[in-house]
Amino acid sequence: LNQLAQSGELPDGRYRYRPQLLIVDGGAPQVAAAKRALDEAGIDDIALTGVAKRLEELWLPDDPFPVVLPRASEALFLVQRVRDEAHRFAITFQRQRRSTAIASQLSEIPGLGPKRVQALLKHFGSVARLREASLDEISSAPGVGPQLATQILSRLAESGASAKLEQGSERVSRREEEP
Repeated sequence: LNQLAQSGELPDGRYRYRPQLLIVDGGAPQVAAAKRALDEAGIDDIALTGVAKRLEELWLPDDPFPVVLPRASEALFLVQRVRDEAHRFAITFQRQRRSTAIASQLSEIPGLGPKRVQALLKHFGSVARLREASLDEISSAPGVGPQLATQILSRLAESGASAKLEQGSERVSRREEEP
């Protein structure tokens, strides 16, 4: 928004034309926040509306009541499709970012290359299950021994992903102490 306001031109060539409508995901509070941002940026020639999911209401800035489109309306169907596509895009982007981040963290561990990272993720089914796994469970994965499993747990714990390292270490030390 600031780029548009400062230059009065198209930012970085990302847009072939200046948008005429900004649709915000949310109701009155989100629309009010977007309006403040547009006002602060000095942008006053872009229409603004918000889509509240629960009742599929359209909120306009400074209006106390929403616009409610008829349930069978093609306009409502279009707005829903735009919102759903924006959600799909955002969710896909976040999943990809998380997956890339955890894979790159794991691939930084000596002895754990791309093939082992993929094998680990395939073995556990998801990053969440890998985070929840114990030292023994990770050690039993193909190509992963106790030392590498300890390094994996350590890396996940460093990233704030899991406190399993301490639990796994306690289990190992208890086993060593048992007669």
